This record gives sequence, structure tokens and C-alpha cells, in this order.
Amino acid sequence: MKAMAHTTYGPPSVMRLEDVARPVPGGDEVLIRVHAASVDPGVWHLTAGMPYLIRAMGFGLRAPKGRIRGEGVAGRVEAVGADVTRFRPGDEVFGAGEGTFAQYACAKEGSLALKPGNLGFEQAAAVPVSACTALQAVRNAGQLRAGQKVLVIGAAGGVGHFAVQLAKSFGAHVTGVCSTDKAGLVRSIGADEVIDYTREDPTDGSRRYDLVLDTAGNRPLSRLRRALTPRGTLVIIGGENGGRWIGGNERQLGALLLSPFTGHRLRGLAVMRLDHGDLQLLAELIEAGSLTPVIDRTYPLADVPEAIDYLMEGRSSGGKIVVQV
Repeated sequence: MKAMAHTTYGPPSVMRLEDVARPVPGGDEVLIRVHAASVDPGVWHLTAGMPYLIRAMGFGLRAPKGRIRGEGVAGRVEAVGADVTRFRPGDEVFGAGEGTFAQYACAKEGSLALKPGNLGFEQAAAVPVSACTALQAVRNAGQLRAGQKVLVIGAAGGVGHFAVQLAKSFGAHVTGVCSTDKAGLVRSIGADEVIDYTREDPTDGSRRYDLVLDTAGNRPLSRLRRALTPRGTLVIIGGENGGRWIGGNERQLGALLLSPFTGHRLRGLAVMRLDHGDLQLLAELIEAGSLTPVIDRTYPLADVPEAIDYLMEGRSSGGKIVVQV
């Protein structure tokens, strides 16, 4: 099969389109004929081996253990392992696999769900990683309740545009923060209010929120806390623009250390855990019309390096970037 592979850490250009062996599913795995895969910041981190914490977590100290990147996926089931009971060949599925920038990829049975019938493969591939991250930030870490006021920083981004829609579906009043050119998109996905951060500081303390979701930028905790009600919750999702050792996760560590000493709940969400139940819930929301993935651009498999560069340079006009296979 064809796959984008690399044997050394470095910029996306270290990837090459190669002929590699088709993977064989284990007992609890599904072999997927990949139709589309999502491009997420984690792809860049694993390709570059940065921050160094990535390497210490078992992905390879000097060189990547896995040659093929990619996680979010949508496609058709080609074969199933002996212990798989939920899927059969021919099923259209979406979820998280291993090495999805390829024509075929394996995934654990518990990391997949049937693809929503009202989505194409490209839209479905955009959902798993970012929407599950948003769901766990809003529901689990944020403990959002109906009627609360929510501020989503980075509301037009891959995670942010799902967070806006999920918070609305849970009954919140949602304010989205984005740049001028993305305000229309954020309004179109249901935000009650939009703040243009180029004209107004959303964390100046003039407005307070029960939940603040920070999916973008590198605002210090002291500024983010100004936007919280006295018992409000802050959830920092991911981390970019940090040091070489732990990346942008310094704020998350700081939040965990500070939280016991303040009336605010300060939380970090560095790692998303994807499971069938969350995917099934997202599929139900999608089929009900409460959640819609937004696609910014699609790229062919051979152009994965360009797709990653486009994402990490911040040139996206909003939503997700997807690879067609």
C-alpha cells in the first residue's frame, strides 16, 4: 500500500510517499480502507519529536518508533480480528487508528463507531480527535451545566468550533473569541456572542464566565482567571508556543498546582482518551443536526507535509484540515 512514512524526526518534509506492507489487524483490531484522515497538531509533534517530552513518553528517543503518522480516520472496514464483534467488512466507520496517512490502517474496536449517515468520509474524519477533545473539555473537565455562560477562546479552530457547538447543545450561553475574518464562521455555528480579539481583550475582566475554554494562544493564568466568575472553571486544552522540553504545557501544570489554593477550578486537558461511547454520542449529535464539522481544506495523501505546514503556520480560515486517500 501507499503511505506517508518517515524514519527520522524533523519538519514535515522528512515524510515521503512510500510502498509499505499492509498492516494486519490483531484480535481486537479492525483493518480500515482509509478514505480520509484528519490533520491535527499532534501529527506535527510526533513528526518533529517536539517537545522532547513526546520522545520520553515512548514514541522513540532518537528516532520515531512508528514510521507512519495520522490518527483521526474515516473509511470502510476491510477485515476484522477474531475478537471483534461490533463491526464487519463493508461497514463505514470513523474514529482513531494508527498510521492513518496511508491507504490502510488498523484501529482498536473500541476506538471506532459507525460513521454518521449524513456525513461524507472527509467530514467524518474531521470529527474524532478534535470533537472528542472538545467533548471531554466541556463535559468532563469543565462540568458544564445548562444555563451557564461559556467563553471559548479559539472558537474557529479545530477543537474550538466543536466546543462552541457542544456547549450550545448542552444548554449554555456561548461567547466565541476569534479574529475578524472568522467572526462569520463562529456566528454560523451557533455562538450567541462573538469577541474579536484584535479589537477587544476577552480577559480584561469586564465580563465573567462560568467556564472558560482556552484552545488557542498562550495567555497567562492570571489573565484568564480575570474572565471567571468567583467559582468559575478554566480548562486549558493542549499547548503550543512553549519550550523545547514540555512545549506549551507549562500553563496546564501551573493550573493544577494553583487550583487548590483558589476558588476557581483550574484544569488542563493535555491528552484526549477516545472511546466508542463518546464517538457514538457525537454521531447522534451529528445526525440530529446539533453538531457539524467544518472543513477548511483538503489535501491528497502525497501532500501531507504541505497540509501540516498549513496548519502549524496558523493560516487556516477555520475548522479542520483533512487528507483524502
